[in-house]
Amino acid sequence: MHAETAGSKAVKWILIGVSVLFLGVLLLLPLITVAAEALRKGWETYLTAVTDKYTVRAVLLTLEATVCAVAVNTIFGLFAAWAVTKFRFRGKKLLTTLIDVPVTVSPVIAGLIYILTFGRQSILYPLLQSMHFKIVFAVPGIILATIFVTFPFISRELIPVLEAQGTDEEEAAALMGAKGLTIFRRVTFPHIRWAFLYGVVLCAARAMGEFGAVSVLSGHLRGRTNTLPLHVEILFNEFQYVPAFAVSSILVLMAIVILVIRSVIEYRGKKEI
Repeated sequence: MHAETAGSKAVKWILIGVSVLFLGVLLLLPLITVAAEALRKGWETYLTAVTDKYTVRAVLLTLEATVCAVAVNTIFGLFAAWAVTKFRFRGKKLLTTLIDVPVTVSPVIAGLIYILTFGRQSILYPLLQSMHFKIVFAVPGIILATIFVTFPFISRELIPVLEAQGTDEEEAAALMGAKGLTIFRRVTFPHIRWAFLYGVVLCAARAMGEFGAVSVLSGHLRGRTNTLPLHVEILFNEFQYVPAFAVSSILVLMAIVILVIRSVIEYRGKKEI
């Protein structure tokens, strides 16, 4: 018995050591490198890089795309999860399959698809021109690409929770005369609010770091269609390594904020279970 206990402890500490080493090399070391390189030439150089007009514009565009993606996918996620879990209809399996398409399709391919759909060779292009509405190599294209890659995050967090909840409480509320909106607000949403907030956080995190689809659709127009990841790429390709790492540190700080918010939501959610 003692030998088995000693063996279990040895295995436990080996697994912990491997996990810590793995996280240190693949996560902590890169973060330390970003901070060290960003500050290598001092705070003045760092502040100059992060307050540059192109950096500020990239931050604003990143936040704009993130807010739009979260807003659209929140509405769609709630509607889709509600429809899939509470109703029976033809095409239900097709809908659940389509929700997962952005996960299986490469973001670069998604960007190319949007270029083919809305670019000069598209049949929609004359109509868009007549309306003076530009999607490819413009801000609407950035927002569209961000919405696509973050499409499933909220709905996929809500669907399992709603399926586990069942429909008994909603049916009871309906029998007592409650309307649809009241049932959702007073009965359904209290059960899913932490999963909903968790999905929103994941959606925002993914939107902030999106590169592939946005890179294809943006045209890399500095100060106009460059998000933070694209701005970092341009600085790095121009051999401006310190400014590139300085701008990267903004993304790191955003990621840390998102991580803290996610941890708080997880803690509060588990506490109420």
